[in-house]
Amino acid sequence: MIQIDFPYHVDPLGRSAATTDDDHVRDLIEQVLFTAPGERVNRPTLGSGLLELVFAPASDALVAATEMTVQAALQAWLADVVDVQQVDVLASESTISVTVSYVVRTTQTPSVATFTEALS
Repeated sequence: MIQIDFPYHVDPLGRSAATTDDDHVRDLIEQVLFTAPGERVNRPTLGSGLLELVFAPASDALVAATEMTVQAALQAWLADVVDVQQVDVLASESTISVTVSYVVRTTQTPSVATFTEALS
């Protein structure tokens, strides 16, 4: 099945750019991580609220709470696509980094993906 790449762009032939199934799953995870709840009109609860937690005072409790919040959002929105094994969050200065260990349900392929976002 052809998957549209994220973020959306046009390929050299002028068509919607396509991607592999594995990259599509990674793109779905990235969308849940960095979408704020309320940002999507037709899906107001989509997202993890991850970027809002970055400005809270850093502590072990905050990191643990953020990891749980992110894992809950991924399970809520992508439970039929991936089985989330572990989520690790690292906030440093103006950058947040999230590492997600997961298994793709259709292929039972284990994967690890790291997503980094610089905050402005």
